Amino acid sequence: MVAENSARASKRRPTVVASGLLAGLLAVVVICTRADAFHSPLAVMVVAAIGLAAVLLQLRFYNRQQLHPVQAPLWLNVLGILLAVIALFSDLFRLGRPIGQLAALGAVGAFAISSAVILHGFRKHRILVK
Repeated sequence: MVAENSARASKRRPTVVASGLLAGLLAVVVICTRADAFHSPLAVMVVAAIGLAAVLLQLRFYNRQQLHPVQAPLWLNVLGILLAVIALFSDLFRLGRPIGQLAALGAVGAFAISSAVILHGFRKHRILVK
């Protein structure tokens, strides 16, 4: 019984450490940012990107233990990254402020939908296993 709990704990250790690091990163972003900066769509996009990174890291650890891995929607992640780059460099590309804000909103939406698809895959697989 003790050996089984120890083996289970050693399997979960990397996920716990990674989750702790991502939570710490998110805390640093929140602590080091002024309150009025969170009215910016870019700040929301950064927080959404950190959340997507957490889900993708969870996906990586989850797939190591499964026979049928869950796949992330690559096209949606690429679209989100492309929209994030457009939002970040909208001034450099001489795009209007509304275009930059819409690109940031699109990036957040793409990251959110991608994360929802991955988490739905986790739940669906867990139901099939039971």
